[in-house]
Amino acid sequence: MVKEIEDILRETEKDMRKSVEHFRGEIAGIRTGRASTALVEELKVEYYGSRVPLKQLGNISVPEHNQILIQVWDNNAIPAIEKTIREELNLNPNTQGNTIRINLPPLTEERRKELARMLHKLAEEARVAVRNIRRDAKELIEELEGISEDEKKRALERLQKLTDKHIDEINKLLEKKEEEIMTV
Repeated sequence: MVKEIEDILRETEKDMRKSVEHFRGEIAGIRTGRASTALVEELKVEYYGSRVPLKQLGNISVPEHNQILIQVWDNNAIPAIEKTIREELNLNPNTQGNTIRINLPPLTEERRKELARMLHKLAEEARVAVRNIRRDAKELIEELEGISEDEKKRALERLQKLTDKHIDEINKLLEKKEEEIMTV
């Protein structure tokens, strides 16, 4: 019967890790004072009838702290890429040949605070997701039959430690990203 507890905890940890990684991916796209390829890599561009991540349409680099450079492999994709950048990021790309440059203006104090609020909202959503995973696992553990109350109690303590570990990781990611946003 202890095997069932181990299976539940292993699945729970896997799901919690997915929630943390999802949060990490979401905040990677939030703009800080510096340019980052993560800002544009996952933008979905309409390309021959499909929505394709921008990173599949060209090389993306950061030649300067406030500039993103995209070397597009297919010139036919350039208008769609420009349109997506304008609509999704509200930035004006400069195109020369198959090269698209995005110059990032400095963030205003108001925009930094707005980004920090958005970041806190995303962090809370990630923490709620982890807590929901804990709740589901707790129900599974409590429903197990043929297991002593002591074993259930130990399993629930381990479950809480897993939860605390993942929420702490979310909080550290939040803190680091907030510092990047608020630092001029």
